[in-house]
Amino acid sequence: MNQSNPSRGAAATAAVAARPEDEFLGVGRSFAYGAQHVLTMYGGIIAPPLIIGGAAGVPPAQLGLLVASCLFIGGLATILQSVGVPWFGSQLPLVQGTSFASVATLTAIVTQGGGLPAAFGSVMASAAIGLVITPFFARIIKFFPPVVTGTVITTIGLSLMPVAANWAMGNNSKLPTYGSVENIALAGFTLLVVIVLSRANIPAISRLSVLFAIVIGTVAAAIVGMANFSNVGNGPIVAFPAPFAFGFPTFTVAGVLSMTIVVLVILTETTADILAVGEIVKTPVDRKRIGNGLRADMGSSIISPIFNGFTQSAFAQNVGLVAITGVKSRFVVTAGGVILMVLGVLPVLGRVVAAIPYPVLGGAGLVLFGTVAASGIRTLAKVDYRGNMNLIIVAISIGMGMIPIAAPTFWNDFPGWFQTIFHSGISSAAITAVLLNLFFNHIKFARQKPGSSVFAEADRFIDFTEVEAFAKLKEGDRIEDGHVVDADGKPVPLRREDGELVHAPVLGSPDEH
Repeated sequence: MNQSNPSRGAAATAAVAARPEDEFLGVGRSFAYGAQHVLTMYGGIIAPPLIIGGAAGVPPAQLGLLVASCLFIGGLATILQSVGVPWFGSQLPLVQGTSFASVATLTAIVTQGGGLPAAFGSVMASAAIGLVITPFFARIIKFFPPVVTGTVITTIGLSLMPVAANWAMGNNSKLPTYGSVENIALAGFTLLVVIVLSRANIPAISRLSVLFAIVIGTVAAAIVGMANFSNVGNGPIVAFPAPFAFGFPTFTVAGVLSMTIVVLVILTETTADILAVGEIVKTPVDRKRIGNGLRADMGSSIISPIFNGFTQSAFAQNVGLVAITGVKSRFVVTAGGVILMVLGVLPVLGRVVAAIPYPVLGGAGLVLFGTVAASGIRTLAKVDYRGNMNLIIVAISIGMGMIPIAAPTFWNDFPGWFQTIFHSGISSAAITAVLLNLFFNHIKFARQKPGSSVFAEADRFIDFTEVEAFAKLKEGDRIEDGHVVDADGKPVPLRREDGELVHAPVLGSPDEH
């Protein structure tokens, strides 16, 4: 027997273990965690085809096929992104699905006489353009330092909060129960279950707390009559998405141009998601990896219309799930992709998942989306704000990202292409942060001289870098001349968590900066 094989196997195992995302948890655990990913994004992935199909006048019987098609292609795109093939796939735990950024534009295309074939053609052509320009986006990694990535990640979490709130209220403002105490109480109950299960001493329960909370919340909803499973048995059990079921794609100049703008937004958002999940997983993300991830986005978007799907992109809410569960394996997401494909060919299972009340998803979403924002805040804590304009970069960028959330009609009088870009809080914050970072930190004449800006000097009041050490102060210790001293006026040497002895400065002075 060749004795070299075990050595090669051990070497391969070590190589796999070198990246946190390459850990394989086993088939059972991978599919359990993968199901949690599917449940987290299920509402988001079925909403776009329902909205676009409804605008196109698709009969209710065929809407199920459109939804199943989007589930199927979302599964394929997820597997491509997480497993990866040469040139395609970031090999990160990113779940793919129909992009919300394309909904408004595609709705306009289908209602202007082109129908679904024009929408499919616009998606296919714009994705091909996006595939060509991905090398440019892969080169912007140097323009995404923590001040930019932290801002974008925070904005992703904050911009998703209205989605969670809308789900918690019932997701349909036309229903009489929308925003009712019962709906919000159900969301609150689900949130409470997440909190309780997260504190479980059994790791499997703690990590699957969101999944278990959704199941428990749905059972509770059924008991009180807030869940309806009567439609589960209606319709076919198996239905493979037939290629070009709604007609062959047609191409219009206006449709392709408008969707190309959307593709630029999607590339920006996917870049942010790749950087965000890389930060959460604690794995290196370089130019090549971003390029591979963007090509997976665009490649799957080109194929998507063949199976009656739309533009694909990474789902930000699943980035939050990676953060809150701590499950970093990309193969968990691959398992989720397989589940999506199964749901796409077994619409009966999709109808079971569709029966989960939206308030249940809203309670779970509050935790998930808030975790994304918290992850961004943690990244912003690493930023050096001393003697520079990073504070104003963060302030303006988050402000721009919140405009579409606080005032959805803010940009309504601007050109359509401008609205398409800036109506997304994520792309608004990303574009603003990148441009301001270039202006203040890369263009020489824009750099601030010490003492020339009130924003650059804002950090002089409190130096938080030694804040961990302050917890060890004793009675009688005080702040004197910007340092911690004991009752006798002697400097207090404080040992930080990293073991370093410091004389913690608290109130900065011009000399210290």
